Amino acid sequence: MVDAFCATWKLIDSQNFDEYMKSLGVGFATRQVGNVTKPTVIISKEGEKVVIKTQSTFKNTEISFKLGEEFDESTADDRNCKSTVSLDGDKLVHVQKWDGKETTFVREIKDGKMVMAFLPPPKRKRGISKHKKGKKKQTNQNKKAAAQQGLVLS
Repeated sequence: MVDAFCATWKLIDSQNFDEYMKSLGVGFATRQVGNVTKPTVIISKEGEKVVIKTQSTFKNTEISFKLGEEFDESTADDRNCKSTVSLDGDKLVHVQKWDGKETTFVREIKDGKMVMAFLPPPKRKRGISKHKKGKKKQTNQNKKAAAQQGLVLS
């Protein structure tokens, strides 16, 4: 099932991402850069491992993991996390834990786009991101997503 995510995705829309970053404790300067950055996300499989590369003019990151197994992750905002990524039906669920905090984001494919919903630490709004595959034309934004936080990649 992870094969459905294996592609190159480009950010096309972001909603309330600044609020999500604030909830993680990301500083003002990093948030400003994060809000204007349009990353490319490349998801692939290498044997039993899944590789997620995020490339941007701000910072490049790469994680490699086996589904359901905890691994060390250094995030673009310099958090050092214990992370786990697993499949829940047709959703790729990524949980990050650091300094007694936890955040979750869920990737799923909707209408040829990868939508990534953020579940920040408690007492914050939910976020969403959408990515579209390759160089396909953009379509109208999902109305549900408009009311949520996040990113859209295609």
